Amino acid sequence: MLVLVVGPSGAGKDTLLDGAREHLRADPRFHFARRDITRPPTPGGEAHTPVDPATFAATRYALSWHAHGFSYGIRADIEDELAAGHVVVASVSRGVIADAAVRYPVLVLEITAPPEVLASRLAARAREPEADIAARLARNISLPAGIAVERVMNDGTIAASVAKVVAVLSRAAESARPG
Repeated sequence: MLVLVVGPSGAGKDTLLDGAREHLRADPRFHFARRDITRPPTPGGEAHTPVDPATFAATRYALSWHAHGFSYGIRADIEDELAAGHVVVASVSRGVIADAAVRYPVLVLEITAPPEVLASRLAARAREPEADIAARLARNISLPAGIAVERVMNDGTIAASVAKVVAVLSRAAESARPG
């Protein structure tokens, strides 16, 4: 099963995925996909694989998209992990969910937080002007219909929210078991 992790900026997706990855590191049922992104690493940001545009264009991706002036991709080797029966966890854009659902068994894990928490986290990053933050928060992007969605509200402690993510992933692994 492919677990597609989505959610608004500031929801804490990377923090919770890092915690879940650490918690599940010894469990062979799980594979956490690393994204290729055509941007350099940023301190305190997502641990991704930085690639130049030429490398990105020459690489085979299972899923790819463009956003905020960058290209993002999940390498095609996840197909080997899926074929081996593993639960593959990948942080993606909502825009690739429908395409992924046609090609793979998917579960969407939406990580979110209340609007005031998102606004506070985005402001604390100091990466964009207040007007851009407001526009980001005003966007209402819906998920495709007919696809299984689990939602984690990241409004408590990191440990509590990581436990919620681990519970969702554990249920996914149990439901993906043959027999």
